[in-house]
Amino acid sequence: MIENIIYNNQLLSIIIRRNFEKQGIEFFTPDDFSQQLAYMKRPQNYVIPPHVHNLVLREVQLTQEVLYIKSGKVRVDFYNDDKNYLESTILEAGDVILLAYGGHGFEMLEESEIIEVKQGPYAGEMDKIRFEPASQSVIKVKNDSSQ
Repeated sequence: MIENIIYNNQLLSIIIRRNFEKQGIEFFTPDDFSQQLAYMKRPQNYVIPPHVHNLVLREVQLTQEVLYIKSGKVRVDFYNDDKNYLESTILEAGDVILLAYGGHGFEMLEESEIIEVKQGPYAGEMDKIRFEPASQSVIKVKNDSSQ
């Protein structure tokens, strides 16, 4: 299953649940995202020819993160750019999430192992603004579950 978290017509997050399965390849991100996310399922003996990637100048202005929940259970809290709480969802072992826009916070509901992938180089404290979580009075957010 694929879940899109949308607020004010902006895609905040894409969640690929561990039970998602499809033959072939599917990209879930628009071409203009600075982080691209896809799923591949290929049969035995399928070959991806060896290749190298060209040097292409890219400008990245916003960090987008991909988290793979290796083990455990994690609550993700979503916030808009004004630091207002929107909604939460639970991720479990095997789930993958792309955090594209807006704010987010996490609480480990169980001991958890997470693998994170994001653009570099790391900008240290210039990379983010930390804030205290607001009361979680829910603002209704469109959660578009597809597939």
